[in-house]
Amino acid sequence: MSAATAIPTYFRVCDGVRIRYADTRTESATTMLLLAPWPESLFAFRRIWDPLSRAGRIVAIDLPGFGHSDGRPELIAPDAAGAFLAQLIDEWGLGTPHIVGPDVGTAAALFLAARTPERVASLTIGGGAVRAPLDTSGALQQTIEAPDLDIIRGLDARTNIGAAVESVAPSDTEPEVHEDYVSAYDLGRFAESARFVRHYPEQNAALAELIPGITTPAQVVAGNKDDLVPWSNNEYLADLLPNCDVHPLDAGHFAWEEAADEYASLIVDWVTGGSDRAAGS
Repeated sequence: MSAATAIPTYFRVCDGVRIRYADTRTESATTMLLLAPWPESLFAFRRIWDPLSRAGRIVAIDLPGFGHSDGRPELIAPDAAGAFLAQLIDEWGLGTPHIVGPDVGTAAALFLAARTPERVASLTIGGGAVRAPLDTSGALQQTIEAPDLDIIRGLDARTNIGAAVESVAPSDTEPEVHEDYVSAYDLGRFAESARFVRHYPEQNAALAELIPGITTPAQVVAGNKDDLVPWSNNEYLADLLPNCDVHPLDAGHFAWEEAADEYASLIVDWVTGGSDRAAGS
């Protein structure tokens, strides 16, 4: 069964923006809101979908401007994405979900928890370049430091993204997933989505003031061999977040796919009691 069959996707509007999502529609007291990483889509969670679905309801989304969701330029920034998530949680009746936000989802989830903590049960974050001062490398650093978006628009996004995700979604064995990732950022969409990370330098400074006040239980789960987002970003969160557990995985940047079994196990344990233990410690 392909990911496209195992995880049916739908579209729903929030704040005038058409959002692609998946929803197990499970009757459960536990809801997990999964924020797809970049440059992938919600199919990035295909390898952890089944174990998480046994722990409660899953709603996974492509954030505005990412994956196959529509976007507006002003929404493609960490603080705006956090505010958008607060509105989505209310409009979609998700209650108080556990947020799973790797990569770009990390900054959005932190702004959400800092500004509307009543909407968040816990955070599973990591692999996002949230440190101040900024610490990135490789293609991510080049994207952030490019003089303007025209430089990024000039890149062959299909080729570059195809190469970036080939190791975790091979075009020969998972062609539907591979094409879902690549097509999500073709035709200029990669440059538009890059607005998000290009906000990091100034918005990470704002987060530095907010993070110590986030009392929401958080676990940082990320690969310790990440060649795009150095481990210092995860140590930074561990140092600043008051209620935080840290779990380095033997993986690179795409830890949710490269170490899927351990990643899923940590989330299941977290949402079924671990976050409550962290809050009480």
